[in-house]
Amino acid sequence: MKPLLFSQRIWTDTFSNQQILKLNHKLTHLTKTNQFYESLKLFTKIHSSHKPDHCTLSTTITATSKTRHVTVFGNQLHSFAIKTALKAYSHVANSLLSLYAKAHDLVSVELVFDDIQCPDVYSWTTVLSAISRLSDIDYALHVFDKMPKCYVAVWNAIITGCSDNGCEDVAFRLLKDMFRMNVRGDNYTFATMLSLCPLSEGLDYGRHVHSVVVKSGFLDWTSVVNSLITMYFNCGCVVDGYKVFEEMEGGVRNHVTYNAMIDGFVSVERFEDAFLMFRDMHRGSVCLSEVTFVSVLSSCCSLRVGCQAQGLAIKMGFDCGYTAVNNATMTMYSFFGKVNEARSVFEIMEESRDLVSWNVMVSMFFQENINEDAILTYIKMRREGIEPDAFTYGSLLSASDSLQMVEMIHSVLCKNGLNKVEVLNALISSYSRNGQIKRAFQIFSDLAYKSLISWNSIISGFVLNGYPMQGLEKFSALLNTHLKPNAYSLSLALSICSCTPDMDHGKQVHGYILRHGFDSEISLGNALVTMYSKCGFLDRSLSVFNEMVERDTITWNAIISAYSQHGQGKEAVHCFEAMQISPGIKPDHATFTAVLSACSHSGLVDDATRIFDIMVNIYGFVPSVDHFSCIVDLLGRSGYLDEAERVVTDGYFGAHPNMCWSLFSACAVHGNLTLGRKVARLLLEREQNNPSVYVLLANICAEAGQWEEAAKLRDMVKQFGTTKQPGCSWIST
Repeated sequence: MKPLLFSQRIWTDTFSNQQILKLNHKLTHLTKTNQFYESLKLFTKIHSSHKPDHCTLSTTITATSKTRHVTVFGNQLHSFAIKTALKAYSHVANSLLSLYAKAHDLVSVELVFDDIQCPDVYSWTTVLSAISRLSDIDYALHVFDKMPKCYVAVWNAIITGCSDNGCEDVAFRLLKDMFRMNVRGDNYTFATMLSLCPLSEGLDYGRHVHSVVVKSGFLDWTSVVNSLITMYFNCGCVVDGYKVFEEMEGGVRNHVTYNAMIDGFVSVERFEDAFLMFRDMHRGSVCLSEVTFVSVLSSCCSLRVGCQAQGLAIKMGFDCGYTAVNNATMTMYSFFGKVNEARSVFEIMEESRDLVSWNVMVSMFFQENINEDAILTYIKMRREGIEPDAFTYGSLLSASDSLQMVEMIHSVLCKNGLNKVEVLNALISSYSRNGQIKRAFQIFSDLAYKSLISWNSIISGFVLNGYPMQGLEKFSALLNTHLKPNAYSLSLALSICSCTPDMDHGKQVHGYILRHGFDSEISLGNALVTMYSKCGFLDRSLSVFNEMVERDTITWNAIISAYSQHGQGKEAVHCFEAMQISPGIKPDHATFTAVLSACSHSGLVDDATRIFDIMVNIYGFVPSVDHFSCIVDLLGRSGYLDEAERVVTDGYFGAHPNMCWSLFSACAVHGNLTLGRKVARLLLEREQNNPSVYVLLANICAEAGQWEEAAKLRDMVKQFGTTKQPGCSWIST
């Protein structure tokens, strides 16, 4: 080659390299500032006029992984990497691994990984994290067994994977194995350990880890201290969490620390403290991050504050391209029932929507009973190539009101191989809700790992389908596992005990509540009051009620109902009056139903009239069918049949069956045949061929001496081929 041509080629190559370096720098800047589509446009421009290098390709793959076109454009980049042999660069191969992991394409992740000749730590951790997230944890553990155990990052990946899949006990076992093999933990390891403490080992172990952190010198790591704060808040130790925050030096405390404090206050429902922390953060010139606005917007206690936070986010440029902030804004509007506002944010996002964005919209529409829009949103989501996750299917199943829809979703889950325990739990609940308890139990039995929610779902399913004893057997089986029942599990057990004749089960559950420190749970106190009342032990209901430190509206409703069930109407009225002067307690619709029912059973006409007037004129409640049924029952029992008839015929509910039955029963008690015939006709118009109507009317006729008419009515029951369901009672021997 001639010297002139050689030097010209060197100059051309040098100039081209300088140009590609500048373009790569610009590409990196666009990607880091979340301008992903601009990054893709720039890559297209580079590809048409220059020769992209490994840095260009790696950065573009990273940008692609954060857009909606992961699969289409990602596959094209993958082909380009193979064609140009740039795939041989480790960071290009690792970028492809991350891309397919974010696209939930586990098959492609494994194919790319298998092609890497010398996987590095990033390769191992990426593939392990993907398998943990996209497949079952047993397969992840199998893959982990084949990996080198000298890298702490690999251990962190599998431990986090187990934790995210609800296998906290396995995660802790792996932590112990890691330390036993003399693999020194890093700041991420300690952060993970602290995040697991509230879920598995509890506060005592958390304090132990805190001491190890101090001894190991990791207290200067912001991520570890932030995890300490989060751990204490998750364990309910607000004072300890705030103390860690206060003891941090200024250099260690950053925006993540403030975010941890805001999240912590929100988790214990101290919303004012959360916003004060947000205000201090803003005034202290601490950088408000995307996570800050996500935390604040997701936890707004009022719509006005939420709108102000959204305005500040927009002012600081956290609107366009910041998907998480927009998702949090939609969540905030969804919480306050502002469908149109949430829809507006969703439509503006268009180019930056992710799976969470679609899930928020689907769940919001179901929450507001706009089921058609929810289904249409799901269909549109699928058409745009967004793969649903466990939350999507959970939302669909929780709102499914037909067995056909549940079965359709079940078939889709089987086809896609989505066997996450969260989805299967939702499937158990849906089948139970639609009367398919055998299918629900089959899914439960086939679960490789049963979480506490799995047990609660099947116990609730048995109760819902009229199999209380089988539900109680499952509760007993739960006690023999490594899992500990929560307040909901115990409330289910108490609801079962309240409808069985053997009081011993209820006493045993009560003893478990006292031994394991659940006695401060208001919901369980309420359930105990109800259980003892239904089992005929009013004195024990009162004892539980009096021992409760905190009470809510449901507590008062339970004790009023207890008095009502035991025929002590006056005491129920006195209890209602005491409730009215209790600080922070307001009666609801159920309260008035309970106290009016008590008045009805005890014939307290004057008290019932006064309480009905209080309900309408002081508390502003619109009377429901239940309230009018109580009034009709009261008037009927007291012999005021004409007044009871006027309530039924002149009320804006019309001749509602519940009210008619109350009046019909009163006719039977007082032997009013004329009115009884009239009410029977009203009931038969709505409940054709109901044998109970004919039987009760026949009894009224027989009481009035109309034997022929009574005989005809009984013959009609036989003619229709219907029989009255005989009553039954539990007895304990």
